[in-house]
Amino acid sequence: MNAEYTPPKVWTWDAENGGQFASINRPIAGATHDKALPVGKHPFQLYSLATPNGQKVGVMFEELLAAGHDAEYDAWLIRIGDGDQFGSGFVEVNPNSKIPALMDRSGDTPVRVFESGAILLHLAEKFGAFLGKPEDRAEMLSWLFWQMGSAPYLGGGFGHFYAYAPSKMEYPINRFAMETKRQLDVLDRNLADRRFMAGDDYTIADIAIWCWYGNLVLGRAYEAAEFLDVESYANVRRWAQEIDARPAVKRGRMVNKATGPLEEQLHERHDASDFELRTQDKLAG
Repeated sequence: MNAEYTPPKVWTWDAENGGQFASINRPIAGATHDKALPVGKHPFQLYSLATPNGQKVGVMFEELLAAGHDAEYDAWLIRIGDGDQFGSGFVEVNPNSKIPALMDRSGDTPVRVFESGAILLHLAEKFGAFLGKPEDRAEMLSWLFWQMGSAPYLGGGFGHFYAYAPSKMEYPINRFAMETKRQLDVLDRNLADRRFMAGDDYTIADIAIWCWYGNLVLGRAYEAAEFLDVESYANVRRWAQEIDARPAVKRGRMVNKATGPLEEQLHERHDASDFELRTQDKLAG
């Protein structure tokens, strides 16, 4: 891996060189097999996995319900390691084959929504919730789209090369660690004189950013907290801890979670009682 690499004139895919994700990564789109998606009884059907992007929507639904909105939903587990995202039904909802994906069946015609930021904005506008003050709308949207553009450097960049690549490579780790720390500094400076990202109100921008950078500074991502010196970002940690303490956030993190302690895993969510009755520790017992 330390040898000089000369790219070929035309790149071709070698499935053997994809590391631990080789079985699900490929350079083409579309379905690999026929598989219909399940449909539950509620107006909203979420197909997801509790990665940072997936957590956003689980948290949003639980926040909406906690705020008194009629936002009941079914959440179905998509096991991306098994290739569920390449089933024909999932591809119909999200042609990009990435979680999360949502079918909104609350109207006369079902509406598909994909990309986590689009789902957050769709739900926020539908219920008129977590959008912040009208005068702060542009600021909120700016931070929401900041997250959508910035997180690939954290996940696909730093996280991949630090935690998942077949071998440790100094150049990409240094490159993406630098960018991740720059992003944390951006957040820390913004939160120096604000409670939340766009001002005094908790919004979908906070939900989106927290699922990536909040979990990071709370030590839940890539086992990299010490490496990145997250303790030095005091404002981000204060903000992250406040959001982490919200009951709806605690529930939302559990939705479609398939790793970690069994008591935190709720593979499917169809009713509020599922958090008490159908976590994996209960089902295993």
